[in-house]
Amino acid sequence: MLFGIFVEHFLRMKQFSVILLAALALFTQPLRAQTRGSYTVNGFVTDSQTGEKLISAYVFDQVSQQGTTTNAYGFFSMTLPKDSVALQVSFIGYQPYLKGSFLNKRSVTEMDVMLVPDDILLEEVEVVGVRAGEVQERTQMSSVNLDIKTVKNLPVLLGETDLLKVIQLLPGVQSGTEGTSGFYVRGGGPDQNLILIDGVPVYNVSHLFGFFSVFNADAINNVQLIKGGFPAEYGGRLSSVLDVRMKEGNLKEWKVEGAVGVISSKLTVEGPLWKDRTSMLISGRRTYLDVLTQPIILANNPNGTGGYYFYDFNAKVNHKINRNNQLYLSFYNGLDEAYIRYQDSWENQGIRTTTKSDNSLNWGNRIATARWNWIITPQLFSNVTATYSRYRFLTDLNLEDTRTDLATQQSSTDRFAISYLSSIEDKGARWDFDYAPSPNHAIKFGASFTQHAYEPGVNSITFSSGGNTLDTNFGSFPKVANDYVAFFQDDWKIGDRLRVNMGVHFNGFQVDEVNYQSLQPRLSARYLLSEKSSLKWSYVQMVQYMHLLANQTIGLPTDLWVPVTENIRPQEAWQTAIGYAHNLGKGWELTLEGYYKDMQNLIEYKDGASFLFGFQDWQEKVTVGRGWAYGAEFLLEKKTGRTTGWLGYTWAKAMRQFDEINFGDPYPYTYDRRHDVSLTMSHQFNEKWSGGLVWVYGTGRATTLPTRKYYARPETFSFEPWYYTIEQVQGRNNFREPAYHRLDLSVTRTTPTRWGEESWQFGVYNAYNRINIFFMDFGYDDNDNRVLKGYGLFPMIPSVSYAFKF
Repeated sequence: MLFGIFVEHFLRMKQFSVILLAALALFTQPLRAQTRGSYTVNGFVTDSQTGEKLISAYVFDQVSQQGTTTNAYGFFSMTLPKDSVALQVSFIGYQPYLKGSFLNKRSVTEMDVMLVPDDILLEEVEVVGVRAGEVQERTQMSSVNLDIKTVKNLPVLLGETDLLKVIQLLPGVQSGTEGTSGFYVRGGGPDQNLILIDGVPVYNVSHLFGFFSVFNADAINNVQLIKGGFPAEYGGRLSSVLDVRMKEGNLKEWKVEGAVGVISSKLTVEGPLWKDRTSMLISGRRTYLDVLTQPIILANNPNGTGGYYFYDFNAKVNHKINRNNQLYLSFYNGLDEAYIRYQDSWENQGIRTTTKSDNSLNWGNRIATARWNWIITPQLFSNVTATYSRYRFLTDLNLEDTRTDLATQQSSTDRFAISYLSSIEDKGARWDFDYAPSPNHAIKFGASFTQHAYEPGVNSITFSSGGNTLDTNFGSFPKVANDYVAFFQDDWKIGDRLRVNMGVHFNGFQVDEVNYQSLQPRLSARYLLSEKSSLKWSYVQMVQYMHLLANQTIGLPTDLWVPVTENIRPQEAWQTAIGYAHNLGKGWELTLEGYYKDMQNLIEYKDGASFLFGFQDWQEKVTVGRGWAYGAEFLLEKKTGRTTGWLGYTWAKAMRQFDEINFGDPYPYTYDRRHDVSLTMSHQFNEKWSGGLVWVYGTGRATTLPTRKYYARPETFSFEPWYYTIEQVQGRNNFREPAYHRLDLSVTRTTPTRWGEESWQFGVYNAYNRINIFFMDFGYDDNDNRVLKGYGLFPMIPSVSYAFKF
C-alpha cells in the first residue's frame, strides 16, 4: 500500500524537487570554489550497545573550530580545510569520543562513531575540552530536547509514564484540565500543534478521554518540542512542533522490556533479524479495566455488560542494504473503545419479546511509514518517505426488538440504528535533502505532497419495521484536498560570532475550486557574546490549512478536523522572539525568552451551536476571529550529574476576539494563565535507588460564570406562578478559578537479577492532597444560601508499578 502511495504522489512531487535542485545548483556554485583545498568527513553516530542512531549528537573539530550535529537519522557531514583534524563526538548520557589529531590524505573520510553509554553515576565535574553542542552555540531557539530516561523517572498520575504530561511542565506550554494530556503552546489551540511520529502527523493523541497520551515511552528514541523560530522544513501548524522519533530496534542482541501498572501493562521486544544489518521492534500496551470490572458488572446485571479499554501497538523494521542505503518500515495502531451491551427476553400472553442493545464509542489513530535513506554523495544526504495517517471517531447506537408468536413460531423484528462518524485520512510522499557544501553552510531542502480525505461529521439513521425501511445520511459532506509543499533553508555561519538560519516554506492547498498558496519566510539568528553566552532572535510566518472544531465543555474525543473552504480561510500567524542563552558549566544551562504572536482567521463555535446530529453544515456553526499572545519564559536546566531536572517560569497573556462572541469585545482565552511555575527533579541516590519530584503552580483557568440572576414572566401567561430564570453574564471568561498547584513524588528501586533487571516504582500524585478545580457551578450550602462551588477530580493518589528488562 505504501509503495503505491509513493508512486502515485512521486510524480506530483518531482516538479518541486527539480526546481529545488536547480536553485541549489545556482546557490552553491560559489560555495564549490570555497571547498577546493578541503575534504569531507562523514558518518553515522550510534549507540555501541544497540546500534540505535543518536539524533542531534555534536561533532566538533578542535583544529578548525567547526561543529555540526547529526540529523534525524544519526548522519553528519563536515567539509573541512585540508589540514590536520582532531574530532570529538559527544551526546548527553554517553562517554565522549575523542579522535586525536590526524592528517587526512584523501578527499573523503568515512568515520562512523559508536558512543558508549555512561552508566556510571556522574559526578559534578566537566570533561575538559569536550563540547556538547551547548545551548549558546545553536541557532535554533524556543526548542527543547527531552531525555527519555528523565521522562520515565518523573512521577506521574497512576504510575503511567506519559510524554505529554512532561511536555506540559516546560515553559511556554499550558496544560488543559486536571490530569489531561492536552497542551497549549504560547497562546495557541490544540489544533495548532504539529505532532509527528517518525515524521507522520497524528491527529488525536489522547487515551482515556484525555487523561493519557498515545506515546509508549519504551518505544521512543528522541523527542523535540519547538515553540518558535520554526525551521523551514516544518509547516502546516501555527504554534508548535512535537517531533517524536521511535526506536529502530536493537542491531546487536535481543532485548525484552515491560511493565505492569495500575491502569495498563506493556511489553517491548527488539532485536536483530540479521546482526548489524536488519533489526525489528514490536511494542504493545493495553489497559485491563474492562477485564477487571466484568465480574462486578455481571454480578449486578447478568443481562448486560459494559467496559472501556485502550491499546497501542508499534512495530518497526530497519534494514541496512549497505552503508549508503537504508530502509525503514514502521506502523502504529491505537484504539479506545467504551461500550454498553444489553440483552433481555420475556414472555407475555404467548408472545416472547427479545430486546438487544449494542452501543459503542470508539476512536483511534493508524499510521504507517516507508522510508529510504540514501547517501548520494559524501556531502548530500537524501530521505524519501511514503506516509499514511488516519484518525477516526465513531459513535454507534443499535437497538433491536424481536417478537415471536410461541404458537406459530412466526417472528417480526424492528431495528433502529444511529451513528456519527468523523475522520481524516492522509496519503502522502516526501523527499528531503541535507547538504553540507562548506564548513560555513548547512543546507536543507525538500518537497512533499499529501492528499487529505475529510469526513467532518456524517450522521446515519437506519430504521426498519414491518417491511418498511428508512436509511438516510445527513450532516457535512466529505471533502478531498491536495496539500503540496517545498522548502529551502541554509544555516550560515558569518564570522566567528554570528550564525543565521534563513529559509522559506512554500505551501499550496487545493480543495474544491479553491487553491490557496502561501510563501512563509523563516529567519533565526544567534550572536555569541562570549564563549559561554549568546543572544538569539527569530521571526517566522506560519499558515494552517485545516481547522479543528472542538467543544471545550465536552470531555470526549469529538474533534472534527475540517479543511479551509471558500468561506473559511486559512489560519495565519506571525511570531517573533528574542532570547538569551548561557552555559553555566557542569551541565547547567540558562535560557530567557520573550515572544509576541499574532493569529488571524481562527474559528470558534457560535454560542449554542452543537456538533452532534445536526442538519447544518459545519461552516454555518462557526464564527471567524483573531487571537494574540505574548509573554516571557525562564528555564534553568541541569542536564548531567546525579541530579537532573529544571526550573521553569512563564509570564504570559493570551486573548481572543470574535465579532459574534462576547459582543465583539476581546476576552481571555480559556487557557490564558498569567503565571506558570514548574520544578522537576530526578536524583540517582546510588546504583539501586532513584527518586523523582514534580511541583507545579499555575494561575487559575478562565471560565464563564453569571454575575446576576433574575426572574421573568412571559406576558402571554396570565396565571401565577410561572417564571423564567434568567442569568446574566458580564462577558466570556469573566472569572478565574482558584490557582492550581500540586506536588508529585516517586521513588524507584532497581536491582539486577539472574535473568536481567527489575524495578519497582512507588509514587504519590498530589502528595499534599490539594483539591484543584475541575469544574465550577452554583449550588446551595447547608443554610440554603446560593454559593459558588468547585469540584475537584484527583485527591492524593498513590501508585505502584513493576518494570523488567532482559
